[in-house]
Amino acid sequence: MTFSLLKLVEKINTNWKEQLLNILNDVAKNQKQNSLIEKLVEDMGNNKPVYPPLNMIFNSMTKFNFEETQIVIIGQDPYHTESKAMGLSFSVPDGETLPPSLKNIFKELDTDIEDFNIPTNGDLTKWSSQGVLLLNSALTVVEGRPNSHQKEWIFLTDEIISHISNELENVVFMLWGNFAKDKKKLINTEKHLVLEATHPSPLSAHRGGWFGCKHFSKANTYLDSKNKQKINWLLE
Repeated sequence: MTFSLLKLVEKINTNWKEQLLNILNDVAKNQKQNSLIEKLVEDMGNNKPVYPPLNMIFNSMTKFNFEETQIVIIGQDPYHTESKAMGLSFSVPDGETLPPSLKNIFKELDTDIEDFNIPTNGDLTKWSSQGVLLLNSALTVVEGRPNSHQKEWIFLTDEIISHISNELENVVFMLWGNFAKDKKKLINTEKHLVLEATHPSPLSAHRGGWFGCKHFSKANTYLDSKNKQKINWLLE
């Protein structure tokens, strides 16, 4: 089975393509890139379903150009059940049942953002189209095996976070849960706003630290203070 990560990147219709090609072409990372490709080929060759579909791996970078990045929301890895993963962290296609973490995200929005109505649709493309990078640390996963491709992707997604931090200014990074909070070391906190909270999953959200975090209004207040466009969080 053949698989070309570079060909997938070359199909990106925004200038994220150039940013990713520069990272992937870095000689120092070639072995890590090869390990990722070998793992994907191995799993797909053994008929293990891999999510999201390959043409959606870089979906989070197809809605806006690199310099238009306003907010970065970091997830861990894609949903590992059929038809839910769509290349946007926490998002599910229209018509899919809302995952528990996304339900809690909507509950927080309902108390934080005026006129927000909890939707039945979990597709977050409207956020992405406004410069919200919904980035999972792993961009693929094997069906029923959470984190199965985490170590193969992390070299690239960590570089993406660092690249945003180094090249842009006044971006809001939302770090939810310990896994995401660990990415803080990649971010220049003098140039950007970092918001930290408990993960919105039911296992942690009700222990305190998620509900009432007000990340969405805080992000808009910050963006407004930097003369940047606020995010319209409403989905309906």
